[in-house]
Amino acid sequence: TSVSSGKIQVNGVHLHYQQTGEGSHAVLLLPGMLGSGQTDFGPQLKSMNKQLFTVVAWDPRGYGKSIPPSRDFPPDFFERDAKDAVDLMQALKFKKFSLLGWSDGGITALIAAAKYPNLIHKLVVWGANASVTQEDVRIYNGIRDVSKWSEKVKKPLEELYGHKYFAETCEAWVDGISHFAHNSDGNICQELLPDIKCPTFIIHGEKDPLVPRAHAEYIHKHIRGSRLLLMPEGKHNLHLRFAEDFNREVENFLR
Repeated sequence: TSVSSGKIQVNGVHLHYQQTGEGSHAVLLLPGMLGSGQTDFGPQLKSMNKQLFTVVAWDPRGYGKSIPPSRDFPPDFFERDAKDAVDLMQALKFKKFSLLGWSDGGITALIAAAKYPNLIHKLVVWGANASVTQEDVRIYNGIRDVSKWSEKVKKPLEELYGHKYFAETCEAWVDGISHFAHNSDGNICQELLPDIKCPTFIIHGEKDPLVPRAHAEYIHKHIRGSRLLLMPEGKHNLHLRFAEDFNREVENFLR
């Protein structure tokens, strides 16, 4: 089945999305920092079961092809993304849907599931965190300078954004996310986790260099009935590197 793409106006911005499959179960893929459907979810758009699922991957405002506006990071940027994501799916006429959120997209998905419980069917998150520690800030500062990134990770993003926008947005993100470390307990959305009532599946790569395992364990502990899968060889991008295993686990959970 081919992948179609389009733009739709939501909350005053034109959001870009890709869509594939004709299944009755709608699933929204939420990308990570600087991510887009195109850069972050190739194997999912290509290989997830098209008979069971209708798969939508979106570009959050200021990312991918959802520019303009330029991306910024006000204190409520995760809440803004969560509202945009849910309103996008409503605008596309999906009454109820599941969320698959990676990294920043995982944080956005946690907030959306907590705040819009009647709309969310099931939730899968990986590489996500509900708080920011001083150790996390140290890790984020380690990726601030994009010239130090590996060519493999850097290249598609430079092609998508151009060097200047890519470099400046990464720096702005590091500042924006580090800001949460000033909150009590470094809180991003800890207090919302008990409000998540839908079936939840947390996946964590044990070799994730960006998100320590304690974050996945915290989320698991505070979402009642949630399931945690540890992938021993998984890094941050486990859904790309181990796409077949990932897709199989997720599809089994979503069925």
